[in-house]
Amino acid sequence: MTQPLSTSPGSVGGLRIVLRLEGLSILMAGCWVYHFYQFSWGQFFLYFFLPDIGLLGYLVNSKIGAFSYNLTHSYILPLLLGTLAWALDAPTFTPFIIIWIAHIGFDRALGYGLKYTTGFKDTHLGRIGWNRL
Repeated sequence: MTQPLSTSPGSVGGLRIVLRLEGLSILMAGCWVYHFYQFSWGQFFLYFFLPDIGLLGYLVNSKIGAFSYNLTHSYILPLLLGTLAWALDAPTFTPFIIIWIAHIGFDRALGYGLKYTTGFKDTHLGRIGWNRL
């Protein structure tokens, strides 16, 4: 009998690697687009970790924490905001949207996926941490 690679729900093995590489690709593409438009790199580094404000939900409980983290770490909101900014011809938001998307890619590349309500370490990419097996 073989042991599972992860004790939490989520992707494992080769699929997990592909999803993490996909996150790295999003991060790299975000940085390239940011550079292409010649936005301020100081601004990039200043706002890069802003989406982690979603972690504050874990101060309440795991359910609120998972919801707030997933809200700020899903591509849905930045892409909706980007679409709205484009439709309203409001390019002021463009650098922030690119930074936000790059941050999500960064987290996914590191293995920090969308959270389950069972706890911070249980993600759609598998369990995170040193003792994940």
